[in-house]
Amino acid sequence: MAVSRAVLVLLALCVLPALVSAKILGKPFHVQGRVYCDTCRCGFETSATIYIAGATVGIKCMNRNSMSLAYSVEGVTDETGTYNILVEDDHEDQICESVLVSSPISDCKSADPGRSRANVVLTRFNGVVKTKRFANNMGFFKDQALPECTELLKQYLNYDQPE
Repeated sequence: MAVSRAVLVLLALCVLPALVSAKILGKPFHVQGRVYCDTCRCGFETSATIYIAGATVGIKCMNRNSMSLAYSVEGVTDETGTYNILVEDDHEDQICESVLVSSPISDCKSADPGRSRANVVLTRFNGVVKTKRFANNMGFFKDQALPECTELLKQYLNYDQPE
């Protein structure tokens, strides 16, 4: 009887805290997305879109009540325009977003207001088991649309040709 109590006390003191901390801390999240240059300035990706290597992206989490910054981390895109940012901790009650910070392309630095940020859910308490989270692609506008964009947009928008 005394041995079984000792085992229970040992379990309570050693195993339970480890289980609780593993549940709370868990593995870090990996946020992935892509950054592009909207070469046609149309507000969406096209076949003329280029993906930006070396763009800086931030993950920002805001306190839901005060909207003050609670967490921030930055990363840079690889040669395919893809970023993979490691986010520590669970941000259960926070509003988290991927946000554009900067572009290395001199004539493609203006963030598209409609595609400059993407919501990311960074909590383990929502039923999602995996730690990889995907953010919508975000983009910068090219200063001047490429000349071939007029013809390209006709294909996308299915314009009637003038007679």
